[in-house]
Amino acid sequence: MDRSEIIDGYRGACVELEDLLAQAGDLELRSRSAGTRWTNEDLLFHMVFGYMVARSLLPLVKLFGHLPDPLNIAFARLLTAGTRPFDWVNYWGSRAAARVYNRHRMARKLRRITTTLAVSLEKESEDSLALRMAFPTRWDPFFTPVMTVADVYAYPTLHFDFHARQLSFPFDTDR
Repeated sequence: MDRSEIIDGYRGACVELEDLLAQAGDLELRSRSAGTRWTNEDLLFHMVFGYMVARSLLPLVKLFGHLPDPLNIAFARLLTAGTRPFDWVNYWGSRAAARVYNRHRMARKLRRITTTLAVSLEKESEDSLALRMAFPTRWDPFFTPVMTVADVYAYPTLHFDFHARQLSFPFDTDR
């Protein structure tokens, strides 16, 4: 995936989220999503949260990209050992944060974070985009055993699109 595809994905996610929020009423947002324990509003925030996670992961991948592979692997194993607490924090954190970044604020948050990510991506050198780190694959279905900086930039849109299919209200988007 090239930079323009990644940035187009960011733009598409922003449009889709804005469309979803415009179409959904209180009942739809408070309803349970399909296949998760979250409400639709919680899940929409979690979709935005994927972009926030990517932004936080970038410095870590760049740091570990300069360290020896055994350290990368050991760190990924340590994180994998913490999967159960991570799952708890991921679930309850998204529930709580959806109260702050609710339907009235999450679209603006997504616009801000994707703009920041796009600007950062445009400035990355090819060498920087190729830096890589071992990942805890049990934390997310889109984490692969080794991810590059470029993979981390692409990750949140994959995460967004996956979870968009779990919303339990009908929506009409062009994506």
